[in-house]
Amino acid sequence: MAVEVGSIVDGKVTGVKKFGAFVKFEGGTGMVHISEVSNEYIQELSDVLVEGQDVRVKVLSISEDGKIALSIKKAEPKPAPRPQRADTGRVWQPKAAAPQGDLSFEEMMAKFKTRSEEKMSDIKRNTEAHRGGGGGYSRRGGRQ
Repeated sequence: MAVEVGSIVDGKVTGVKKFGAFVKFEGGTGMVHISEVSNEYIQELSDVLVEGQDVRVKVLSISEDGKIALSIKKAEPKPAPRPQRADTGRVWQPKAAAPQGDLSFEEMMAKFKTRSEEKMSDIKRNTEAHRGGGGGYSRRGGRQ
């Protein structure tokens, strides 16, 4: 029986190597590369296939010199797709602004400026404490 590309045949594993497995079937012998064994990651092929094991393979290609490339994973039905995240219908909304009371724009700006200056002084105090500032040499050179 002549084997054709795309046909699915039953065979028997005749050898297992690190890179793939050799399968003998009616019409010839071919090789299943490790990447064509399963849809899952396989660390050691010998953990999945053993010599003498019956397998169903799909003929992927036949080279000019007669080498036959086979696939076990393409001979099986496609696995069911993973379920996608359910769409809850929710849409991102920005947080509501904190209530400002009855402040005018000028009052809000003054409040912001005061908080900003307080934060800047805290940062400056922390930075100088880490640098050993206060009474030492400045960056511009010379003694302060």
